[in-house]
Amino acid sequence: MNTTALIMAGGRGERFWPKSRKNMPKQFLSLTDDGKTMIQLTVERISPMVKLEDVYIATNKEYKSLVLEQLPGLPEQNVLCEPVGRNTAPCIGLGAMHIAKKYDDAMMFVFPSDHLIKFNQMFIRTLQDACEVAEKNDNLVTIGIVPDYPETGYGYIKFDSHIMEGHAYKVDRFVEKPSLEVAKEYLATEEYLWNSGMFIWKVSSILKNFRKFMPDTYDALKRIQDAIGTEQEEAVLEKEFRGIQSQSIDYGIMEKAEGIYILLGTFGWDDVGSWLAVERIKKTNEFGNAVNGNIITVNSHNCIIQGGKKLIAAVGLDDMIVVDTEDATLICSKDHAGDIKKVLENLKICNREEYV
Repeated sequence: MNTTALIMAGGRGERFWPKSRKNMPKQFLSLTDDGKTMIQLTVERISPMVKLEDVYIATNKEYKSLVLEQLPGLPEQNVLCEPVGRNTAPCIGLGAMHIAKKYDDAMMFVFPSDHLIKFNQMFIRTLQDACEVAEKNDNLVTIGIVPDYPETGYGYIKFDSHIMEGHAYKVDRFVEKPSLEVAKEYLATEEYLWNSGMFIWKVSSILKNFRKFMPDTYDALKRIQDAIGTEQEEAVLEKEFRGIQSQSIDYGIMEKAEGIYILLGTFGWDDVGSWLAVERIKKTNEFGNAVNGNIITVNSHNCIIQGGKKLIAAVGLDDMIVVDTEDATLICSKDHAGDIKKVLENLKICNREEYV
């Protein structure tokens, strides 16, 4: 059975402003010391199992040229441009329909484009284990991350440690992002994993579930599939996709389907959700500062300072984020990193779109 992958790369990466912008979002930036962008690392990571010709990138028209520029050799028809964002379920369904048009059936991986993984070989072994489970019946498989602190920014998945299929556990339920107190309770039970948003299944399996649980979406996607490769493809995609209800794959299918299994991800995963991730993925100096660029620090500790050629001198700063670009500078305390998106809201209100 052929192994394929859908990589979701349509996000804006707003919590990485001002580096991440509307015309150059986070997944097309390099945040690691090797100089490779996040989408390049995502494709490279799965290359032992998925040929480039079987990788599909879901994004929008604005980013098609960026995708092709950063992933040379990727077939142009594998860049799936959504006319409008409709959350993860329609995105995944569109990818599944394209793969089903090419192959009678295939194994399908689904990954976000902006995660980092430290131990690639362990990751590949986890995918191999997942394929074994997904090949049986119509099992749908996801990967959960073993939590090491009570994170409130992730969804959680409760698993049943007494029911296994291969190396995977039976999923009991999906739960939304919890309060701090609830997150602490989840951590203490050792029965909950972070929801990574990574999935493994046969294309036939996920499409059966679309037909069962999201029939209107399935019918619209089927009409799109019928038009693939014809002169009407773009017009049909535009019409049908805009009419699809916005829905997450978790709510639309995973919370309702049978045969949901989860593998424990212990391969050094990071979702790189905000600037706070930089100190986890880059080396910090003896003062706990993660710096990049022309930086001088004096009596400053545990700061994230990212710049370019311009000299940045930080004096007496603690637990701060400073990011300098050609036309904008962010100065933010770490405990308010989640409020960076509010800057963008204000810029839009003030019609200062050039900075978004």
